[in-house]
Amino acid sequence: MKTRWKRVFGIAAMLTAAALAGCSLGPQRELAESYDLGPLRAYASANPGVPAILLLPEVSAPAWLDGHGIIYRLSYENSARPQAYAGSRWVAPPAAMLTQRLRGRFAGAAGGVLTNTDGARADYALRIELEDFSQSFIASNSSRVGLRARTSLVRLADRSLVAQQVFSVERAAPKQEARGAVAALGEASDEFVERLLAWTGEQTRKN
Repeated sequence: MKTRWKRVFGIAAMLTAAALAGCSLGPQRELAESYDLGPLRAYASANPGVPAILLLPEVSAPAWLDGHGIIYRLSYENSARPQAYAGSRWVAPPAAMLTQRLRGRFAGAAGGVLTNTDGARADYALRIELEDFSQSFIASNSSRVGLRARTSLVRLADRSLVAQQVFSVERAAPKQEARGAVAALGEASDEFVERLLAWTGEQTRKN
């Protein structure tokens, strides 16, 4: 009888252990790696490059870029099909990260930077529409990233369009994966910000 009960208790213990093991050893959902554009570069202090107070609203983006996905295209198969890396993501949508980048850089180079919620008066509004922020594979072992944005500078005193410009920046990706796209898009973003800053300064000085 004792042997029988020992056997019953032994089986019960094994079933309990198996159930607990199943909770920890079953299929686990992997967390995606999150990336941003890297830290903002340190720039030497200098006279403001933009002699005006700017209103910098949030950067806008099309629906396919309005998410956390790191987008790539296999151009050698179907360039009209954007895809997102499964195991990697942005910490915020590209437009939001670019907004933060722009405001951080322009704050140290303009007479002032305001947002829509500040309620103060600005001289110009700088509106930016992001059109592309993705990686394109020319072949399975070669890819480039592209950043394309349309910018409009508006004089707020009379609501007139001062200038409009499309900026396009490309970079070769150092790796054919999400980390390569992140590194190249970070560099492309910095170049775009510097080109936009120079263009804005030129336009505000002329107008």
